[in-house]
Amino acid sequence: MIKGIIFDYGGTIDTDALHWAEVIWKGYQQAGVRIPKDIYRLAYVHGERSLAKFPLIKPEHNFLDLLRIKINIQTSFLVDAKMWTGMDKNEKRRLELSEQIASFCYDYVLQNLKKSRGVVESLSREYPLVLVSNFYGNIHTILSDFSLNYFKHVIESAVVGIRKPDSRIFKLGVDALQLKPEEVLVVGDAFDKDIIPAHSIGCKTIWMKGVGWNKDEQYDESLPDGIIDTILKLPDAVNSLLKEPTMS
Repeated sequence: MIKGIIFDYGGTIDTDALHWAEVIWKGYQQAGVRIPKDIYRLAYVHGERSLAKFPLIKPEHNFLDLLRIKINIQTSFLVDAKMWTGMDKNEKRRLELSEQIASFCYDYVLQNLKKSRGVVESLSREYPLVLVSNFYGNIHTILSDFSLNYFKHVIESAVVGIRKPDSRIFKLGVDALQLKPEEVLVVGDAFDKDIIPAHSIGCKTIWMKGVGWNKDEQYDESLPDGIIDTILKLPDAVNSLLKEPTMS
């Protein structure tokens, strides 16, 4: 029986199973930044590594602040590495385009939250919820900004010093719920960072299968207890796990 639910945040609640690299890539295209996608992916990886290495994100930064910092790191990398033709002598234009990309991504999340917020709120009436996220130390500010105050506990990697796919971070979530692992359902979009480690400690799992970082990678779809392609299907998927097996 499911008695509590652990949610991932990024890619699950905010983008409905679309990897953040793909969301930002949409922003680049919308802003008219014409670079090859493989070059963009180098900038994306550089940005993520920079944010992991340096404390650029402060606890008071909201999500738009975070996006502006993230995109600025990416576009600066592209210019410095001479991968963005014609932008090396036009800093003002680079900053304008970076702002356009950040604003697009922010609006994208706002639109997705119109559906995901209702699902999370509904489930919070039936189950205690915990958030387990690889994040930068400002997740509480973001949850408050987006009116997502439905979680009894928040386990954030930058705070606890453990990052997914380390299963210990999910163990912290289970402990926060004061439940047994088999009584906890984990919902996430990343098969390797959410589903595998949560399954390994005995939790039930629902995989939000969308467009990930490695789109062509094959996964063992027998591992999760449920697979959905949008958060709107989550309540039905949870209910299906509660049904007793039919006796023949």
